[in-house]
Amino acid sequence: MLVDSPPEQRAESAPAPPTRRTIRALGLLASAGILVLVALASIAVGAKALPLDQVWHGLFHDSGTYADVVVRDRMSRTVLGLLVGAALGLSGAVLQALTRNPLADPGLLGINAGASAAVVTAITYFGVTSLSGYVWFAFFGAAAVGALVWFLGGSRGATPVRLALAGTAISAALYGYLQAVMITDDAALGKMRFWTVGSLASATDSTIKQVLPFLVVGTVAALTLARPLNAVAMGDDTARALGANLNRTRALSMAAATVLCGAATAACGPIVFVGLMVPHVVRSFTGPDLRWILPYATVLSPVLLLGADVVGRLVARPAELQVGIVTAVLGGPVFIFLVRRRRTAQL
Repeated sequence: MLVDSPPEQRAESAPAPPTRRTIRALGLLASAGILVLVALASIAVGAKALPLDQVWHGLFHDSGTYADVVVRDRMSRTVLGLLVGAALGLSGAVLQALTRNPLADPGLLGINAGASAAVVTAITYFGVTSLSGYVWFAFFGAAAVGALVWFLGGSRGATPVRLALAGTAISAALYGYLQAVMITDDAALGKMRFWTVGSLASATDSTIKQVLPFLVVGTVAALTLARPLNAVAMGDDTARALGANLNRTRALSMAAATVLCGAATAACGPIVFVGLMVPHVVRSFTGPDLRWILPYATVLSPVLLLGADVVGRLVARPAELQVGIVTAVLGGPVFIFLVRRRRTAQL
């Protein structure tokens, strides 16, 4: 005769449901898998589509054939897209936490405007014509504006509102300067037209080597700031009670975001919506914990950027739409939908 076990014993023997931490970790692994698939699509898709066996041959058995050369060129483009996408998403998430504003992005603190103004200055007054020259001017322009915003925002007494106001004011002034120079100089207008749209088309191994050290340093710095930024996002009084150093955290966050966004903008031009939309979407299913928001944004932002780049190559074959145009066209409606939802993600 079979005897049922007591309810308490049955409950103890039942498998425990997965914890939220486990679900988040599995989701991060799934996101990484999606990123690998999108990266392969970025290499295979273009004016000439390549089958996966040719992609594999070009990646691991390069023999100098035309298909292998195409794979190598697209590999540089894909790697730069991975790096720039991660940098934009990570800098956007850091700035949203720093300013306690879910709609903040690298443009809010004038970083994009600083890079653009430096590039047009290099073209007009210093005769710089190569992308390798743009990279350094754009990076130092972004860094200079980041430092200026920090100084005007109050330095030791910086607050989210002061930083946002200082960034907005500097952006307006720099974009006025940018338009004035471009209107009066046809050569600068012609050269800036392509760069300001935002593109991965001119990616080279040289560009990647120039920006890689900055992106690595900025990424490591941003990821290590997750815990103190969690405290800062709760408000100044709560952060102090938790033992967070507000000024040091804000200064390091500004520095990390400036390095990331400055290097990304220098390499590809200002690309909109990636740093704004991806952290906002991620926050909707991870919650406000930056220990999960930052890794998710690092993985999913390249998915958006490379996906937009693939779409741009498909819809305009044999030509292509620049990735900055595609992210704006795709990101606008999606972000409007997110903003109009009854429950939006809060910091």
